[in-house]
Amino acid sequence: MSRVLRSAAPCSSASRAGGFTLIEIMIAIVIGLFLTGGLLTLVQTLKRTSGAQTAMSQLQDNERMAMTLIADVIQSAGYWPNPTTVPAAAEFPTVAAFPVGSQNVAFTSAGQTIVGAGGYNDVVPDQVIVVRYATSGTDNVINCMGNPNAIAAPGGVLVNAFSLAADPAVPGTYDLMCSFNGNAPVQLVGGITNMQIYYGVQTNPGVSNNSVDTYLDGNAVTAGNYWGSVLSVKIKLTFKNPMYGALTGQGQTQIASMPQTVSFERVIDVMNRTGVTTT
Repeated sequence: MSRVLRSAAPCSSASRAGGFTLIEIMIAIVIGLFLTGGLLTLVQTLKRTSGAQTAMSQLQDNERMAMTLIADVIQSAGYWPNPTTVPAAAEFPTVAAFPVGSQNVAFTSAGQTIVGAGGYNDVVPDQVIVVRYATSGTDNVINCMGNPNAIAAPGGVLVNAFSLAADPAVPGTYDLMCSFNGNAPVQLVGGITNMQIYYGVQTNPGVSNNSVDTYLDGNAVTAGNYWGSVLSVKIKLTFKNPMYGALTGQGQTQIASMPQTVSFERVIDVMNRTGVTTT
């Protein structure tokens, strides 16, 4: 009995040795690019959001520091360590006009401890305020840079001037500057777009309750000769909003209505002179 040998048919898959077709490779590349693009978008969004939050934190720090320094100085206006032996007129004599920022100011009356310049409608950097007080050098009274005055100035009188100076690195913004005892101004904070200063005065000399009856700008106080009647100072600082436009492109429609600036306002008593007199 004979055996018939039959050759096995060739396997059709043998010609497809392990690997991917061109179409499969292209599909894999497209999927990879899609995933990579999504990842990059997420990273950019997180980076942009983190940057905006950091800028907002910096803004809040600038607001607090600026107002703290300004408030501490203004509240000390008219302080001197020996009022029982030295009258205010002798401690704080008249001072001829001197430059502060873009203005010239002067202490025209003996005993005057606050002076300012600038009007409601002036251009931004034209509002300035100058405050003076005295120190023994050991009473921990701070100056406009936040430093204690370990060594008394001549006569013990300290002069602190606040003004704005244009920031050349960021157009449209200004730096809050402090000039202490006539020295070169020092930058305190940046990112400011406006500073408005109003003085609370008692314009009616027939009332003796030490209560503010109106707020005036520096020019109006000078015109009315009210510097001796200033009881409080209202400071309004306006900063550039770091969140404005920071999240553009993320589909958040509220960005369009977000304010470009953020304002911070405070009313500061001068040596606790405001309020009704009870004695």
